[in-house]
Amino acid sequence: MKTIYILLFATFILTSCGVKEKVSKDLLSLNIEKQALKKQLDSLSLILKSVEDKISKLDTLKKLAVVTTIKSTSQDFNHYIEVHGTVKADKSVELHSEMGGTITKIYAKGGQYVKKGAVLAQFETSIINSNIAQIKTQLNLATTSFERQARLWKQKIGSEMQYLQAKAQKENLENNIKVLQAKAKKMKIIAPFAGTVDQVFAKIGQLASPQMPILRIVNLDSVYIESEVTESYLKEIKKGTNVLVSFPSLDKEISSRISQVGNFINPNNRSFKTRINIRNKSKKIKANQLADIKINDFKAKGIVIPSKVIKKDSEGNHFVYTIVKEDSITKVFKSIITVTKEYDNQSYISKGLTEGALVVDKGSSLIKNEEEVIIANK
Repeated sequence: MKTIYILLFATFILTSCGVKEKVSKDLLSLNIEKQALKKQLDSLSLILKSVEDKISKLDTLKKLAVVTTIKSTSQDFNHYIEVHGTVKADKSVELHSEMGGTITKIYAKGGQYVKKGAVLAQFETSIINSNIAQIKTQLNLATTSFERQARLWKQKIGSEMQYLQAKAQKENLENNIKVLQAKAKKMKIIAPFAGTVDQVFAKIGQLASPQMPILRIVNLDSVYIESEVTESYLKEIKKGTNVLVSFPSLDKEISSRISQVGNFINPNNRSFKTRINIRNKSKKIKANQLADIKINDFKAKGIVIPSKVIKKDSEGNHFVYTIVKEDSITKVFKSIITVTKEYDNQSYISKGLTEGALVVDKGSSLIKNEEEVIIANK
């Protein structure tokens, strides 16, 4: 092999020396001489390459890089934005008394299902009831007096002032009774919707105030998940976007859609809120439970390859080595590709690869462009 290289080099020296040296000041003559020398060099390069190819085929002792390959495939690709959320229920409230008073009865227990409008607790109303009874007695007398004055006034007997005073007194007492009756209704805790009593905070005989919760009632038939998403994803997320919701504590995953996108950017963390409505017939999902959310912001079908096989050159281009067979020689070639999205160690390639292309996997760090290799996984 060394002998062939020496002969080629000697041929080049002899040929170069055989060219008549011209010392001319004429530029055209020099350019002609330059072109002739280039042709000789090109001719020698072709001869050298031919000899090297023959050597490569005959040399059984040469060391070639060993690589493994994978085949590029066309498949569905999904990219997700991963955020955390909290389960909330529209029908989950702590009930307070509108007026202070002593609790005389509690009709509900924790875990009990109650209907809308059911009385859950009662406060002391004896004073209000006594006042109502007293005013009713006065109202009966005032009503009798008014009716008498009305008959006399109809007969033009007595003064109009007496008639109006009797009427005003009667109506005033009626209004007082309505006010007391309204207060009496406020001395009860009534279920605003059907649901389950989650917890009873108060006890019988306890003095309650409007600031003190009496009990909590929850309806978990329909719940929603609220999450905060960073502002940079605002254009990718809209109402109807597909999501995958998983509950780590339940080992459960469900598919849903975003039902509402917030219109306010939180200035503290530059995020906006999203809402995902969830049906909860089993009632296993609880209020304030944590959820992991995957928001599907990109979906396409195309070439997908493992991200680990992709490299980046000094110019910032993504590339992979692909296998090309020339006769009995297997070579690798650098293929520039366009990576559109990457998720879960998989990359979606929009340009640069075709389906079925053999891409170098293991051993790619030990090879260079147009190098001959051996494939280990033939």
